[in-house]
Amino acid sequence: MFDLNTKVLVVDDMLTMRKLVGKVLKELGFKDIIEAKDGAEAWATVSSTNPPFGLVISDWNMPNCTGLDFLKRVRSDSRFIKLPFLMVTAEAEKGQIIEAVQAGVTNYVIKPFTAEILKEKLEVAHKKVSGG
Repeated sequence: MFDLNTKVLVVDDMLTMRKLVGKVLKELGFKDIIEAKDGAEAWATVSSTNPPFGLVISDWNMPNCTGLDFLKRVRSDSRFIKLPFLMVTAEAEKGQIIEAVQAGVTNYVIKPFTAEILKEKLEVAHKKVSGG
C-alpha cells in the first residue's frame, strides 16, 4: 500500500464525491489530502505543489477540464510521468476504459464504489508503480 504520508489530490466537480473519497482515504490512514474541483484547478495544484503529490484520484466527467484531459496533461509532463493516477467514473464503457489506459491511467474505479473497492484499487495501483 502507499505510504500513508503520501500527498493525495482528490479531483471531482461534486463536493460530496470529494468528501466521500477523502473520508475513505482518511479511514485508510492517509493524512495529507488536497481537493480540486476540476482538471484545470487540479493541474494548477499539481504543477505548483512542492513536495509533489504521490497520488491523484480524479473523476472523469467535469467541466473546464475533464479527468481524461487532466490525465493526458499530467502524463505529457516529464515530472509526473510516474505519478499514480486513479480515474473514478460512472462510465464503464470498454472504449472509455481503453482510452484511459492508453492515456496512462494507473487504475480505474467505477462509481458507485465501496471503501473496500477503493482500497483494492489503490493496492493494485501501488503494485503497478512500485514494480511489486
